[in-house]
Amino acid sequence: MRETFTRCLQEQARVNPNLVLVTGDLGFGVLFPFMEEFPNRFINAGISEQAMMSMAAGMAMEGKTVVVYSIGNFPTLRCLEQIRNCCAYHEANVKIVCVGAGFVYGTLGMTHHATEDISALRLLPGVTVYAPADAVETEAVMARFLTEPGVAYLRIGRGGEPIFHEKGSLVGYQTGKALPHSEGKDAYILTAGGILSSAIEAEKLLRDRGFSVGVASFPTVKPIDADYLERLCHQVPVLFTLEEHTIVGGFGGAVCEVVSGLRDHRARVVRMGMNDQYSCIVGNQAYLEAYYGLDGKSVADRVQAVLEGLA
Repeated sequence: MRETFTRCLQEQARVNPNLVLVTGDLGFGVLFPFMEEFPNRFINAGISEQAMMSMAAGMAMEGKTVVVYSIGNFPTLRCLEQIRNCCAYHEANVKIVCVGAGFVYGTLGMTHHATEDISALRLLPGVTVYAPADAVETEAVMARFLTEPGVAYLRIGRGGEPIFHEKGSLVGYQTGKALPHSEGKDAYILTAGGILSSAIEAEKLLRDRGFSVGVASFPTVKPIDADYLERLCHQVPVLFTLEEHTIVGGFGGAVCEVVSGLRDHRARVVRMGMNDQYSCIVGNQAYLEAYYGLDGKSVADRVQAVLEGLA
């Protein structure tokens, strides 16, 4: 996803002379092509995220489109007040990029686990939140991310993620739209971000066990595709949300907010993700996903247990 992000950023910079990239003293390997092509539009703000975000707001108020790049929680939780007061309140064109969603930097411990960022950014008025699942979804949302006015947040993986869509298949993607992956009659697993891989694996396991479970990806968490959710509630009795993130206020919370407001045909929503806890262990992304029940087999077992309980 990182390489796709950088390529799309360069393409947009060629047509938008006001686009500026700011980093918090990292990412130079993947950002080097941008640095080389646009040396006067690249700023290393150092390890000072609060100042970096305030500076981005100031430049945006002077007509720039400012992309702020860092990893894990550093461009979000560390400078949440500056995002709220300096950027979002003034509807500034500041675009925040988090590389290393969820447990991507799992071996570095809970300080680097990005498992509360969606909740934090989603609650700020006027902030659009994107969580693409692969490089194709990343490319699809980048045009909107960089050109739609106001503050936007992009949450991506580190790189090397599996590809779930054909190249070019999502051209013209509209912000706020879900992307159905497969259809189901018994339930749906809804995802935000790269955890889509676990949902697809779970769907295959469940099919072998005799269950018909659909899968859909939500590259945009805010605004969320409420119309699609309402349609699903007319089709199946239960929706499972899956996220590499806390279930408190995250993607699953966004789904619950929509479903609870429906007048009829409310499906049951089962949220799968991190419970109200910090991860007290370290390990690579796959290890932590399995430990917290977010791998394909664990998801399939959870879905099966719920569906059998409904029978």
